[in-house]
Amino acid sequence: MPFISHNPSSNQTLLTFASWDAAQLLQVLSNASEAQQSWAKTDFAVRAEMLRNAANQLLAQRDEYATLITLEMGKPLREARAEVEKCAGVCEYYAQHGEQFMHAETVTSDAAKSYIAYQPLGVVLAIMPWNFPFWQVFRAAAPALMAGNALLLKHAPNVPQCALAIEELFRAGGLPQGVFTNLMIEVEHVVEVIASPHVHAVTLTGSEAAGRKVAACAGQHLKKCVLELGGSDPFVVLQDADLELAVSMAVASRFLNCGQSCIAAKRFILVPQIADEFLQQLKTKVAALQLGDPLDDATQIGPMARADLRDTLHRQITDSIAHGAVAVVGCKPVERAGFFYQPSILDHVTADTCAYREELFGPVALIIRASSEEDALRIANDTRFGLGSSIWSNDAERAEQLATHIQAGCTFINGMVKSDPRLPFGGVKASGYGRELSKLGMHEFVNVKTVWIR
Repeated sequence: MPFISHNPSSNQTLLTFASWDAAQLLQVLSNASEAQQSWAKTDFAVRAEMLRNAANQLLAQRDEYATLITLEMGKPLREARAEVEKCAGVCEYYAQHGEQFMHAETVTSDAAKSYIAYQPLGVVLAIMPWNFPFWQVFRAAAPALMAGNALLLKHAPNVPQCALAIEELFRAGGLPQGVFTNLMIEVEHVVEVIASPHVHAVTLTGSEAAGRKVAACAGQHLKKCVLELGGSDPFVVLQDADLELAVSMAVASRFLNCGQSCIAAKRFILVPQIADEFLQQLKTKVAALQLGDPLDDATQIGPMARADLRDTLHRQITDSIAHGAVAVVGCKPVERAGFFYQPSILDHVTADTCAYREELFGPVALIIRASSEEDALRIANDTRFGLGSSIWSNDAERAEQLATHIQAGCTFINGMVKSDPRLPFGGVKASGYGRELSKLGMHEFVNVKTVWIR
């Protein structure tokens, strides 16, 4: 089957690309293995230069890349520009700090000399999603490449132009042939890639279902695996919270990228003293969001990326309403070309609704009313997911204490959950395992080697 680049705003096909045959894939795997062995011997200064070249290219062609992102998956153009800039930042970060992260660490032992060496693992397969089609790739690629690994990209089928643009960007920056390669393969051939002796590890950002399949396959072939999966992030608002700040950040966190983010705030858990006031302020702000053409800088909400995603979201909402949830704003598709859905608020979400149990990947805020602060904490953890979380309170010390009890990969206090190259990123429970970014993310795909000398 061909890869189809489809504009979710107009529902029109942009371009199609042929998928590879088996012979092409085998050759690419062999080339990547050979290229990685040479790349691993290059000086850190050379690797850093390649990343800085990529960062410069991203900034020089920011608007072109941003437009491509918007055309293929519907993100508002101003958000797409910010995504490209963030990619440049992660390249600069690892260019500056990567060599230091890979330095050997001396250990005191009974040997004359002993140390821990960090050496590249080999060829890493990166299976990446469509929702941040540049950022997800670069946050995996920058540390992996700086460590001396080669990277094979299996991108989401609906963003082939983004995938090819990233590959060309690295080539233009001087990265040797085969060190970064975009795989134009069907999903069913991913198993072959993971099984290949040329591939040593796999990282996936995607759905829980995809994560289970990739983890099973990687385990069968004894390949290292990092998974960043779905989330149903709690946004816990306590009685003493700054409501104006909390509501503003609630809108920013939930409706960024049309709500299609794994770390978007999804469950707004409110204590009774502030629940009604929070909802009223949220309703006003959500109703004012500008939905429209994502290429227009005035637009705040673009289309969802695919028709099936919109249909799934609407099914989840209607099913939840049938089980007692209340539609406050929106909760319906938009009657126009493209895959638009109204910015929505669903109140009185309880454990009886699928909205409580499932991840809703779209522009809908879920209101869950807690009976107390303790109940709010219980609800925050009453999910199989554990990616991000936030607590809103003017008592930062108290909020920090509560944060230690939230089962998640991160908790932000009085701030919107976001990824940062300096901080490790990942989840627990069904949100996956392993970490991206920071020193820890770089060390996921290295051989941590003990050297002992008498």
